[in-house]
Amino acid sequence: QVQLVESGGGSVQAGGSLRLSCAASGYSDSRYCMGWVRQVPGKERERVALIYPGGGGTSYAGSVQGRFTITQDNAKNPLYLQMNSLRPEDTAMYYCARCTGKTLLRGWAYWGHGTQVTVTS
Repeated sequence: QVQLVESGGGSVQAGGSLRLSCAASGYSDSRYCMGWVRQVPGKERERVALIYPGGGGTSYAGSVQGRFTITQDNAKNPLYLQMNSLRPEDTAMYYCARCTGKTLLRGWAYWGHGTQVTVTS
């Protein structure tokens, strides 16, 4: 049974940093892309960052480009999201998710329960 568990959220002042972690269990295959998605109540989900398997690269939403970094050594290690220069508009619930395949072509397969990030001005 695949499980994704996020941690590292919290409250921080604008300009500060946080690092989110996502521990995955129930599989060890490295064939899947993974990512971070955030959501604010009443708004659509926003894909923040994506990392492709096997050194395939990363992609970021324009709103976080240059401030956030997604990393994962391999499927056995946690997925991280380093968030720097945080802004109040980054406030959201952040979810870790695993793709159905190597890309998002077939969507997300699994989700964590989320970790709240609050940025105060």
